[in-house]
Amino acid sequence: MRFKKQEEAATVRQKAMAEYVAESDARQIKTNKLRALRLAKEAEDLANAPAAPVKKPARAKKK
Repeated sequence: MRFKKQEEAATVRQKAMAEYVAESDARQIKTNKLRALRLAKEAEDLANAPAAPVKKPARAKKK
């Protein structure tokens, strides 16, 4: 009886761990995909951005 409970508990732990690992892997894949999309968009925005006008520093006023 005791051995059977231990086996069931071990099975439950294994299933829970497998589920945890699967969710972690899926989250990592999604994160990598979103990161790649973000970096591609930033690169495209940078390539298509108009050149910013260069401002001269303000001169100090004479008293």
